[in-house]
Amino acid sequence: VQLVESGGGLVQPGGSLRLSCAASGFTFSSYTMSWYRQAPGKERELVATISRATSSTNYADSMKGRFTISRDNAKNTVSLQMNSLKPEDTAVYLCTAQGLYYSYWGQGTQVTVSS
Repeated sequence: VQLVESGGGLVQPGGSLRLSCAASGFTFSSYTMSWYRQAPGKERELVATISRATSSTNYADSMKGRFTISRDNAKNTVSLQMNSLKPEDTAVYLCTAQGLYYSYWGQGTQVTVSS
């Protein structure tokens, strides 16, 4: 099982980034996919979730209207489009897959928002 995130980097405040997570080794379409983030000294927090069946989405309040999660079950990928980025969005962003019995986590990709 692998979840490999990509797309992180350094961006100025107000800028955009698109994160991607490539999944392999499990039945991707059967899993709810989420993005979490963890900033230094802070607890890990949920960013966004997309369901396996209906692709319904859910966002943390601070991300609503700025972030968009999407998935492509044919390509086994989940993406996170992040707009209007703020310095407080700086964190390691992790992709996770939640199934009925198992959950999997990626290693994360660093996002730094700074001028």
